[in-house]
Amino acid sequence: MAKRKGGLQSKLFVLDTNVILHDAQSLHAFQEHDIAIPITVLEELDKFKKGQGDINFQAREFLRTLDDLTGDLLSDKGVSLGAGRGNIRVVIPRLQDQRIRDAFLRDEPDHRILNAALQLTEAEPDRTVVLVSKDTNIRMKAKSLGVIAQDFIRDRLESVDALYKGKRTIETDDRTVDLFYADSAPTRAQIECIKDPIAHENFILKGASKSVLATYHSNSGTYQRVDKKKCFGISPRNAEQTFALHALLDSTVKLVTLVGRAGTGKTLLALAAALECRRDYRQILLARPVVPLSNRDLGFLPGDVQAKLDPYMQPLYDNLNVIRNQYNEDEGEGKKIQQMLESEKLLITPLAYIRGRSLQKIYFIVDEAQNLTPHEVKTIITRAGEGTKIIFTGDIRQIDHPYLDSLSNGLSHLINRMVGQKLYSHITLEKGERSELADIASELL
Repeated sequence: MAKRKGGLQSKLFVLDTNVILHDAQSLHAFQEHDIAIPITVLEELDKFKKGQGDINFQAREFLRTLDDLTGDLLSDKGVSLGAGRGNIRVVIPRLQDQRIRDAFLRDEPDHRILNAALQLTEAEPDRTVVLVSKDTNIRMKAKSLGVIAQDFIRDRLESVDALYKGKRTIETDDRTVDLFYADSAPTRAQIECIKDPIAHENFILKGASKSVLATYHSNSGTYQRVDKKKCFGISPRNAEQTFALHALLDSTVKLVTLVGRAGTGKTLLALAAALECRRDYRQILLARPVVPLSNRDLGFLPGDVQAKLDPYMQPLYDNLNVIRNQYNEDEGEGKKIQQMLESEKLLITPLAYIRGRSLQKIYFIVDEAQNLTPHEVKTIITRAGEGTKIIFTGDIRQIDHPYLDSLSNGLSHLINRMVGQKLYSHITLEKGERSELADIASELL
């Protein structure tokens, strides 16, 4: 009988394939408890080990780690994961349980993994056996069969409402507001109404009859007044958009996250700012992950690779056309956009296509970042070379990835971990500016 600290019995966690594809290091997340890997999981991982995607990397990493741990032979009891850790083992279940055969019409990998968890539950009745999966459906099936099932929550936030918003509204007096107009960089000591500001935090200061927008610079311990600025024909329409453009144009801020529902202007502002400061960068990259809706793979679409990808990239071209439409066809700024596209100074591409590229002096916008895992976000940022600025935009409440949600996606994880860093700025865009109709639909539907 496996024991843990204090003489209590350790748990046995059965990992689903999607947990490993989400995080290859998940086997180190269960402390002193044991881990069981159904043989079906290894069979599924074999299908993912080839390729350049993040899930392919995770599959290879896990298999290499497991191979190193197990040595020449893996016994039924498994091998230790290290000092103070539990054991890991691969389990080969017996014939399919009668309840599995009665409940499900087809023999599928999910059902074999369920079968393994069910048999382990019965084989060790005095021990807590837990199936861990990112798949809501398999968790529900497990619970229906009397197997405890949980999500993998190593990188999950506690609450969306607690996520950093990037701004605060401060009620103050007109005298304090006047300080920002008399001196555009008042010190922290002068602005006593703001408590514990953090790097690049934004503030709306409201006096009795006047107000001002400001952001905090922790390096100098001063506040900077933030004024509305037009970028490539695009003007901010509210305070949050003004803050966003300020961060997007600030060369000292190397990482920016913009969160907001559809129509708040996230991608449009990022693209306008990139075009405004194009001379400071070697290239502007605008990318997004390809996550097909309704589980329809790219292979279902007609045409070559580019034709298959165009529908997923079209929203990015739509934003570019909004900027183009600010100018007449014969105006120089509109022509510059076309020239940049033709010379690939401005490049719109699927996110997977930037793998292996050198991100030196690049203005890199990653759209729909809520569909990225924490590991994918880390991979992107750690590729940033000298002079590169990275922008992540997305709506954390609108996720197409089957194994992510508003609390576990890479964008939420990034915001939560980066708060207060001197190279980082964030703003949550709350007011929709697309149209009154879009606003009503976003609120009510």
